[in-house]
Amino acid sequence: MGKYLLKRLIHGIFSIIIVVGIVMVLIFSLLDRKGIFVNDPQYTKKSGNQKIVYEYQQWEKYGYVEFDTYNDYINSLIDLGEISEEEATEAKKLGMTDADDSEIVSKWVTIFTDYYEKQGYTVERLKGKTTTSGVIIEANRQNLIAYRDLNLFVRLWKFFTSVVEIDTIHYVTDDIEDRGIKFTFFDPLAGGKFSPAIIGNGTKHKYLLYFDSKFPFIHQNLVTFHIGKSYSLYEGVDLVTQMTQNQGAAVVSDVIYPTGVTGQSSLDLHSATYSPGQVSDENMRLFGDNYTNCRTVNSSLSMVSNSFVIGIIATIFTYLLGVPLGILMARKKDKLIDNVGTIYIVFIMAVPSLAYIFMFSAIGSNLFGLPNHFGLESNPKWLIYVLPIVSLALPSIANIMKWLRRYMIDQMSSDYVKFARSGGLSEGEIFRKHILKNAAIPIIHGIPGSILACITGAIITESVYAVPGTGKLLTSAINKQDNGIIVGLTMFYACLSVLSLILGDILMAIVDPRISFTTSGGKR
Repeated sequence: MGKYLLKRLIHGIFSIIIVVGIVMVLIFSLLDRKGIFVNDPQYTKKSGNQKIVYEYQQWEKYGYVEFDTYNDYINSLIDLGEISEEEATEAKKLGMTDADDSEIVSKWVTIFTDYYEKQGYTVERLKGKTTTSGVIIEANRQNLIAYRDLNLFVRLWKFFTSVVEIDTIHYVTDDIEDRGIKFTFFDPLAGGKFSPAIIGNGTKHKYLLYFDSKFPFIHQNLVTFHIGKSYSLYEGVDLVTQMTQNQGAAVVSDVIYPTGVTGQSSLDLHSATYSPGQVSDENMRLFGDNYTNCRTVNSSLSMVSNSFVIGIIATIFTYLLGVPLGILMARKKDKLIDNVGTIYIVFIMAVPSLAYIFMFSAIGSNLFGLPNHFGLESNPKWLIYVLPIVSLALPSIANIMKWLRRYMIDQMSSDYVKFARSGGLSEGEIFRKHILKNAAIPIIHGIPGSILACITGAIITESVYAVPGTGKLLTSAINKQDNGIIVGLTMFYACLSVLSLILGDILMAIVDPRISFTTSGGKR
């Protein structure tokens, strides 16, 4: 079993890499890269050479190319001490043509060109333009640029090597005292009460591990996952942060700052990260150091939490209702309950999902007064979750009923059932001990996948009810051509798929010991 799972895991990792690679090829090679500017207000305001430079800057940010300008290159040499500021100023004065360049300009243009061409870059000189009066238009000023498309393997390497970030005491490059990590049983933010914590100095996060009263009660910032960054939808926000951070209005509460000062704030002080530079007197009074960047505490659930709450409750109802109804339909084949169940299954299959979700929404809102939009007030608040849960559960119930009925009817005609009848077993014993056990195996295998799918959300359901969940993230990212989110969600979904398959195999083997993933000789 262990060897099988290891092999399945290795195959899963390779599958994830291949899937992410295919999506990268589709995005970065087959789609028009200028699509990222469709909803960019800054793009329309630029013209001439400024527009060209802006295009390459954005393409670099979105992961299409590696890009540099001549002026930025010269500025980097100043920082390295390889050129004086006086010479750099002269070196930046590009002529209208190559022939108009001064000796200093020609020298550094040649160095710039040789440096980047040796690395496979294309070097292009953007010509300047003047008005009829001979004045150079700023947007059309001379520039020299170097660019190259990212290789697929380079792009994959950069992506996967940045997925996991481990916080270390060498994260902060400033000269600080007492760089290191300490463990305490009395978290300063807990006001001297017993509350274990691991606190870092020189790390990105001040609190690497801590306890509080919020589920799951123990939290860590030592390991952070980065699967993508948004540039269109959320303007530079990390995808994992966007999915897991609470939403809604800020919640103000009594807090104890690291220096012992008490007050009211909406900041989550345990999320403090290092802020380089000079700290204000007020922040020094409250925080005592440079760990002053904190997230806010918000009143509503995160995207993942909203999707998971709706999905997991719908999944529970799916199995609680779908399994017994499917069994009943199989046992009462061609009777009233079977015919009614078949009509329900056919209705769910025949009617487009968007249509019956709107129908459930209208019925629930008009007949039962249930809120059908997450922007509406509801009392109690949990009522807002009723219609999305019903809309998700009813189609899934029909699916479980359909397949369980089919599996059980197939098993009823098997030889072992006939032998069981001839052996004197009652129909109830045959169904319970033999038919149901065998028919339920494919259903059981899908349970982990159903649970994990709750995290990804439901695109149509969440759109209809305006659920602030993860379901609409992918479609929104595609519409905005937000490459970071598309690639990140692809990897996220692929990881969940691999995990669900492995967990399904394990669950199947637990339920039915006859299932073995090894041969009698110990080989798979």
